[in-house]
Amino acid sequence: MAERGRCPECGSAALVEDAHYAQQQLVCAACGCVLAEGLLTTTYTDEEHLREVAYSQSTGQKEQLSRCLQRGIRRVQDLCKVLQLPTVFEETAVSYFQRALQHPSFHLVSLEKKELLGGCCVFVTCRQHNWPLTMGTICSLLYAKQELFASVYLSLQKELGLSVPALSLGDLVKTHLNSFRLFQHAADVPAPFVEDKEKMVARTMQIVELASETWLVTGRHPIPIVTAAAFLSWQSLQPPARLTCTLARFCKLAGVDLPPPAHLRLKELLEILLRMASQLAWLRVFKVDKKTVVKHIGDLLQHRIFLLKNAFCLEDGEEQRAAAPGEGSLGGGCPGSAPAAGGAAQEDGCPSEGKRQREGGPRPLLPPCLINPRKRLRTAAPSAADSAVTGDEPISDSEIEQYLRGPEEIRAFRKAKAWP
Repeated sequence: MAERGRCPECGSAALVEDAHYAQQQLVCAACGCVLAEGLLTTTYTDEEHLREVAYSQSTGQKEQLSRCLQRGIRRVQDLCKVLQLPTVFEETAVSYFQRALQHPSFHLVSLEKKELLGGCCVFVTCRQHNWPLTMGTICSLLYAKQELFASVYLSLQKELGLSVPALSLGDLVKTHLNSFRLFQHAADVPAPFVEDKEKMVARTMQIVELASETWLVTGRHPIPIVTAAAFLSWQSLQPPARLTCTLARFCKLAGVDLPPPAHLRLKELLEILLRMASQLAWLRVFKVDKKTVVKHIGDLLQHRIFLLKNAFCLEDGEEQRAAAPGEGSLGGGCPGSAPAAGGAAQEDGCPSEGKRQREGGPRPLLPPCLINPRKRLRTAAPSAADSAVTGDEPISDSEIEQYLRGPEEIRAFRKAKAWP
């Protein structure tokens, strides 16, 4: 008989216990010899009967879930430490992860989704405590695709019945700007490009509010808008040294990614600012363009409400839109020119033709999708049955009576019929 604690084949003391499915085995790590084997049993309560069952119902499955739970809890705890979250956040995220892993909907999901489940629990916890954390930030920490993370997050929210408040735009601005590297001196950041964090956050918030009031935020991803607003606020705080810096270089110096739509959001913001600048009396004598208007952003934001009301016919927007639904695009006119006499808006023609002529007066404040529609919906050709229906067909009395269910309806119908 072999010495206790040593392999009878090679004499090695490197003996390990290996849970092969639900069957415990004592194996030599040096030569692979199996020294002892266990029995495949059913649940913990029926182990004394030694009945062979499927692996999914055995103690091995319960042990596997336990190991998965332990790894997931450690992953949640590590993620909370990286994000420097309070202890109460970590405890809440761990409890959510335990509930999710016990839910039948997450038993048979892929390993990749189970690894993202812990990140989703942390994300939910931060949102519930009004802690500004974006999905992009946590996906970058987990090296995960946002589409897959979003699907797991929605499943978690639905299955556990969690109430998750939406992140406000102001919190998102503060969170996104916290990752910028322009607030302290560094070797790769020129001294004129370093800016005070509080000043830049405050001005970026004002520009984002302006974008929200002019339909630039609705239905769009917020990060490109925040990036463009941060770039304009950063330039406006020290224009002489920063006007030559491009948006791409700004993002590179700040250490953040440049989202592709940010150039379009920047262009739209500049067009709004040019419209507002045309209403300031002391700017009409200057030739203000998309570069020089940045110098006057502070004045434009200070009188934002008054300038928006004068630059866009906010009160009469519905009437003008009904009169000229195909009005031209924004920002085509000379920003320094005064409104024409009478204040009537000149029709620019169909925007699908791409014509941008000078505008004489204020026009309605419309969403960009209505000003510059990228695609026109193709209407399907009407079928023979649809073309035969004109809407002027007579309705028989028997058909009308089918919709009359009481004396009040009958009296109302007679009254309407007798109306001159």
